[in-house]
Amino acid sequence: MSRNDEVARRLEEFADLLAAKGVEYKPRAYRQAAENVRDYPGAIEGLADEGPDGVQRIDKVGDAIASKIVEYLDTGEMAELEELREEYPIDIEAITGVEGVGPKTAGTLYEALDIRDLDDLEAAAEAGEIREVSGFGEKTEQNILAGIDFARQSHERELLGEARPYGESVVGTLSAVPAVEEAELAGSLRRWRRTIGDVDVLVGSDDPGTVIDAFTDWEEADGVIEAGESKASVRASGVRVDLRVVDPAEFGAALQYFTGSKEHNLAVRNRAIDRDLKMNEYGIFDVSEVADDSDQRAGERVGGETEASMYEPLDLEWMPPELRENRGEIEAAAEGTLPDLVEPGDLEGDLHTHTEWSDGELTIADHVAAAAEFGHDYVAITDHATGPGMVGGLGLDDGELRTQLSEIREVADDADIEVFAGVEANISAEGEISVADDLLADLDLVVASPHAALDGDGTDRLVAAAEHPSVDVIGHPTGRYLNRRRGLELDVERLATVAAENETALEVNANPSRLDLSGEAVKVAVEAGATVAVDTDAHSAADFSLQRYGLHTARRGWAEPDDVLNAWDVEAVRAFLG
Repeated sequence: MSRNDEVARRLEEFADLLAAKGVEYKPRAYRQAAENVRDYPGAIEGLADEGPDGVQRIDKVGDAIASKIVEYLDTGEMAELEELREEYPIDIEAITGVEGVGPKTAGTLYEALDIRDLDDLEAAAEAGEIREVSGFGEKTEQNILAGIDFARQSHERELLGEARPYGESVVGTLSAVPAVEEAELAGSLRRWRRTIGDVDVLVGSDDPGTVIDAFTDWEEADGVIEAGESKASVRASGVRVDLRVVDPAEFGAALQYFTGSKEHNLAVRNRAIDRDLKMNEYGIFDVSEVADDSDQRAGERVGGETEASMYEPLDLEWMPPELRENRGEIEAAAEGTLPDLVEPGDLEGDLHTHTEWSDGELTIADHVAAAAEFGHDYVAITDHATGPGMVGGLGLDDGELRTQLSEIREVADDADIEVFAGVEANISAEGEISVADDLLADLDLVVASPHAALDGDGTDRLVAAAEHPSVDVIGHPTGRYLNRRRGLELDVERLATVAAENETALEVNANPSRLDLSGEAVKVAVEAGATVAVDTDAHSAADFSLQRYGLHTARRGWAEPDDVLNAWDVEAVRAFLG
């Protein structure tokens, strides 16, 4: 397969970034060259073997562009493109996917508001900041906001649960290479953000060439996007995986820098400046006696081999990656009040799961056995009740739920773990529960979830459900599906306050398509005194392993073991359920 399309995409990116910078004429030349490279019937690699003169046989490809193409095919990089990327670190393809936002507009918004991706663009539009930029107005801002969802659908970020396994696979592969001293995930994937752009992998090695070769030979890679001397990118089932190889002595600095978030990094860099220190991907340096610190490594290096050493000179404790969003973690690290976050080994059970009685795969007995094999001390069977949002006859009516209750009790008598007999009832638009009160009272556990009318403000309906004396858990509170539907708007603080008063837990649904509540909402809920439950909504044995995504989402919300219902032992859970 030729690399024509790959080269054309680099030239198009070059054109867009030049346009974002405000350069005249050149962007058109790069776009024409990209079009002709893509349409060229032969493999551009063959022309490049002859040097720039060979590449210039393609129409509209002059000497300068031809030289860059040869450079890229030889090294995996275009030096000038890398400089433009550093100058304008914009997800240019995604942002220009919004109707009415071209490269020049993207450049203007980056310079004025530091807008780098669709999330930044949406936040600025919602905050009314774009209309304040010269040349823009309220109507333009509203048009941009209206086009973001469509752009996101056509240029979706990858779901955490889809991307994380690829990242872990490649880290495992590279860790086995003798030349690799350290290998870690970085970026939003290391912070367990619900969606990610690319998989970022960082390696410490004195032999980057060997590492690059092992990376591009990774068995799950479908193709190599680019490969340079210390950086490379591949694609695996549509997921882009980026590798960066650094000096092992600078690995900690690079890991801190490339983990982000940009808001966290900006805040700690400002703290460094206040102490006459400079912090970057190469280390943290004392520049108090340096006249010119333009050299990235200027000054006395006081940290950088480990990530913790990047924070120690700032009088900060090391902060778990999930917290690095500049939402109070730096102040807490300075004061020694960081939370003792819930850990994977803390979770003892799952309180929201489904069997073949509704839309699950297993019998009750097999489902309980799978939970035990996974390592749970307890599991709740909470098949769907009939009600709004249940289609295809998946929900059980009250009579069927009573019949199922008898079977659950029978299985529980012989099970190796504790089994709670429950239901996932539906919350109507008016806040009513779709199961009779007398039946709810006979069950061990009631999860109440919204499944229909999932737009607008849902606070009142969920508050009503949380106040119901038999409801124990509000399941996937917003009802969202990431990259597919936004779900309900909620006043999380109000809901959490009511939930705390009524001993009703709020769910962190661990399904990677949901992760609902979000980490941001968990933080609000925990601060309001509510208890959260990290549940998988498991429909199969394999789904129990999804629990980790919910756990790290809870960690993003600063949750400690005492905040998480299923981090408690079975006696404490029974007491909570009343």
